[in-house]
Amino acid sequence: MDRRSLIKNAGMAGVLAAGVAPAVVHAQEVIRWRLASSFPKSLDTLWGGAPDFAQYVSEMTGGKFQITTHAPGELVPAFGVLDAAQSGTIEVAHTAPYYFFGKSPAFGLGSAIPFGLNARQRTAWMYQGNGAKLLGEFYAKYNVVAFPAGNTGAQMGGWYRKEIKSLADFQGLKMRIGGFGGTVVGGIGGVPQNIPGGEIYQALEKGTIDACEWVGPYDDMKLGFNKVAPYYYYPGWWEGGPEIDVMINRDAYNKLPKEYQAIISAASAKAMINMTAKYDARNPQALKTLLASGTKLRQMPKDIMDAAFNYAMKSYDELSDTNEDWKKIYTDYKAFRKDQNAWFRLTEGTFDRYMQQAKL
Repeated sequence: MDRRSLIKNAGMAGVLAAGVAPAVVHAQEVIRWRLASSFPKSLDTLWGGAPDFAQYVSEMTGGKFQITTHAPGELVPAFGVLDAAQSGTIEVAHTAPYYFFGKSPAFGLGSAIPFGLNARQRTAWMYQGNGAKLLGEFYAKYNVVAFPAGNTGAQMGGWYRKEIKSLADFQGLKMRIGGFGGTVVGGIGGVPQNIPGGEIYQALEKGTIDACEWVGPYDDMKLGFNKVAPYYYYPGWWEGGPEIDVMINRDAYNKLPKEYQAIISAASAKAMINMTAKYDARNPQALKTLLASGTKLRQMPKDIMDAAFNYAMKSYDELSDTNEDWKKIYTDYKAFRKDQNAWFRLTEGTFDRYMQQAKL
């Protein structure tokens, strides 16, 4: 007997007893959401995480859950996505939580802080540590539910119009950098500027800023920074493994069937793995291309690294005295980071150093 005949002959009580009602209901449901991203479409890595996520959700629901994806300016500005998701203007913000550092420093812990966890360590904290739980409690105050949906891996230290040889050269340097990284740059003498990705090139070209950071070779080459700033520094000590999230309006999320909520989690995890893989696969060749075109690669001077590290650690401790959200999350984060670095120093770090020195 087919399902239609079953319903006609058995009635609803019989259908429920047969256990086919959920399939019938879901066959009638079509959920349509809107996602606004903070990243321009020109970046197939960062922006690409949004259509990837939407595609995975559609595939896993047989097309019954559709999420349209929108670049900055199409629905809301790049830095307006959290407010829009919080209010329900959109259902999903696709963004880096540290962009909203101005609302609370704790948002920095949702993505990356200077001298923080690398990509693998962060994944461990989120999925096997207390990261997801603690951040979830914090995000509830902003009426959103968040899922990791990307990670760039360790980033580069940015593009500079002039060579930076010591901490003295950082004094008064106008640099595009957001989140807690901007606070630390300001603390060691720089002048941080928070500018959306699509507007950085013009600011650097016109000399409105002296330096900028974005992600790494593949994205940076697409944005053309090498055409207006010859010096390329490493590492990006402010972003050892920054997480990109989908931040979902809490009310919209709670209305979803449980299986759709599970699909959201699975789709975001798949998008995260894919984003990291893209960066790891594409950055090496992009760096070769940049160097061949005249880019001057430089290591960040140690006195800058030391000054930034000391300022960051002091700032974290001071925040713990004044911000309860920060203290609650960072106390756990700090302990996890300590154990992770002790382990990685023996294993990943030692192995990586040997292999890199071997220059295979």
